[in-house]
Amino acid sequence: MSFKRIIATDAYQTGLLLTRSMIAVGIKIGDRNTKENVNIEDALIAGVIEGLSGDYRTLSLITNWIEIHAERINVDRLYRATKILKDIKVKCYFSALAYLLKTDSRFNKFKSLHKGDRILLGLTSEYSFLVKKHGEDLRFEKSKLVVAKHTLRDRKDDILSVQQLSKYHTTYYYRLLIGPSYRADMVAQLSLNPTLTATELAQKTYGSFATAWDVIQDFKYLNLKAS
Repeated sequence: MSFKRIIATDAYQTGLLLTRSMIAVGIKIGDRNTKENVNIEDALIAGVIEGLSGDYRTLSLITNWIEIHAERINVDRLYRATKILKDIKVKCYFSALAYLLKTDSRFNKFKSLHKGDRILLGLTSEYSFLVKKHGEDLRFEKSKLVVAKHTLRDRKDDILSVQQLSKYHTTYYYRLLIGPSYRADMVAQLSLNPTLTATELAQKTYGSFATAWDVIQDFKYLNLKAS
């Protein structure tokens, strides 16, 4: 049977599962501690979907996470997954990353996610009054997303640093070591479970079968050489 590459998860997490994933990627919420090696891009997308439903605390935290850890995001994976989303406002938020992260050229292509009119972040008509009263959040001012100042609070103290997060999130560690790529994610997964087949590895990381096959061969070679 031929291999069909998976681009995105069937359903993004909500509720307690989302909370656990946010904790796992280094967001300090609640008093629970988890070392689950959750997929970083899935957690970010799920957090944005939740945040745009009116949970601005979650959206603030996700935005701050992106600002701090943008260099470790697999941009190709995030773009592929957001491109196929149907929610216009979610795509509009991610299109704004091109402006939020304007010094990182990898995010330039995100502008194409929403080329229509500007969209208000708020869910009610009163939100436009807040924009007029407080002005726009300068981080999004030139983007397609209109965000009033003070809506998305600065919560950077609630985000683990690069050094802290790399100590217990395996994929993040390998992205720091190798670079944010499917290959790094695959090495991370194999370090946790060396018995994964190429198909399983590709599915877990949303990568290609060919890359998964190559990584497994390299991983076997390194283990043999080490022994």
